[in-house]
Amino acid sequence: MSFAKWIGAAIGWSFGGPIGAIIGMALGSVVDNATDSSPLLGERQAGKKRRRDPYKQPTYQRQRQQRTQTRSGDFEVSLLILASVVIKADGKQDQRELDFVRQQFTNMYGKDRANNAFRLFKGITKQNISTRQVCMQIKQMMDHASRLQLLHFLFGIAKADGLVTQDEIKQIYTIAGYLGISSRDYESIKAMFYNSTNNAYKILEIDKTVPDDEVKRAYRKMAKKYHPDRLSHLGEEHKEGAEEKFRQVQEAYDHIQKERGFK
Repeated sequence: MSFAKWIGAAIGWSFGGPIGAIIGMALGSVVDNATDSSPLLGERQAGKKRRRDPYKQPTYQRQRQQRTQTRSGDFEVSLLILASVVIKADGKQDQRELDFVRQQFTNMYGKDRANNAFRLFKGITKQNISTRQVCMQIKQMMDHASRLQLLHFLFGIAKADGLVTQDEIKQIYTIAGYLGISSRDYESIKAMFYNSTNNAYKILEIDKTVPDDEVKRAYRKMAKKYHPDRLSHLGEEHKEGAEEKFRQVQEAYDHIQKERGFK
C-alpha cells in the first residue's frame, strides 16, 4: 500500500483537532515532492493552516460532542504520537525503544504499513507535542477499551530498553490521567509489565485481604473488561495485543487460586 493510500484510507476522526495538526505538520516533512494530483497535497496544505491555528479544527469541533467508532488508523496515529511522547520522556530516544515500536507495528500491520507509519513517526518526533491536548481528543473520541490498549502498549515501550526511568513512569501516569483511565486500571496494566509485591492482586484490581468470593468476582469483572472482543472493531491486527492482556488476567487468577487453594 502506498503512503498516500494508507493515510487516506486508514484515518477518520484523527484528521481533526490537535492530532490532525500534528499529522499535518508531519506530512509536510514527509511528502516534499507532492504534486497537484497527489491525494496528500490537500493534507499538506491543511497542515500549514493548522500550524497557524492548530487547536480550532471545524471537523473536530463537530465530532467531539459524539464519540464515533475508532478505526484502526485512528488508533495507529494516536499510538504513534503518544509513543513519541514516552520515548522522549527521559530526554533521549533509545534505539531499543524505537526498534520495539517498529517491531510491534510490523507484527500488527505488516512490513509495508509499518514502514508508512514510521515515515510519519519521524515527522512526529520532531515536534513539541501538547500531551494534554492530544489526550483530551483521544478521550473524547476513543472508547475506553481502546484507551486501555494504548496504555498497555506504552508500558511495553518504556520497558523495551530494559530500564524504566521515573520520567517514563511519570509521563505514562500523566497520559493515563488525561485519557480518563482510573488509577486502578493504570496499576493493573502496569503490574502486567513490572514485578512487584502482590502483582496478581494488582492486575485484578483488588487487595490481598479480600475473601475468595471477591477474588472470583474481580476475575469475572476484569475478564470482561479485557476480553479481546471489546477491541474487535480495531481489526485482526490488534487481536494479539488484546489477547495478551486477557491472558495475563487469567494467569493472575490462576496464581491466586494456587496460592489460596480454592477452585
